Amino acid sequence: MTKRTWLCILGAVLFVGAAPVVSAVGSTAAAPSSVKKKKTPHSKKKSKRTARGQIAPTPDRIREIQGALIREGALSGQPTGKWDDATVDAMKKIQRDHGISPTGKIDALTLNKLRLGSETAGRGAPVPSAPSTAPPAASAH
Repeated sequence: MTKRTWLCILGAVLFVGAAPVVSAVGSTAAAPSSVKKKKTPHSKKKSKRTARGQIAPTPDRIREIQGALIREGALSGQPTGKWDDATVDAMKKIQRDHGISPTGKIDALTLNKLRLGSETAGRGAPVPSAPSTAPPAASAH
């Protein structure tokens, strides 16, 4: 064998010996499990939490609800924009008067009774109706 052939074989052996062995699942067998990766500033990203539940109404929306409670005679005074004990008591009164569970909390059904909600709030999804005309009969040939 020539010197060149020996160098090629030696290079191939060194190259293959230095390469990590990859298993079927893609992890390297050559890297020990005790070695920890160095954290970079980009790896410390904080996850953003999404808000759950209902968002607190704005003071303007509270004034609007208080105005409706005043109009219905459940609350006296002027709208303040603050959800205070008097507003909770007035909301409970309206809920009792309309046969709703008196929680004192804002809900779709109570807002509908105060004429402040959506027409579809608190209702189920629409059910498709049956077609009013019968489909044409298939003609026999």
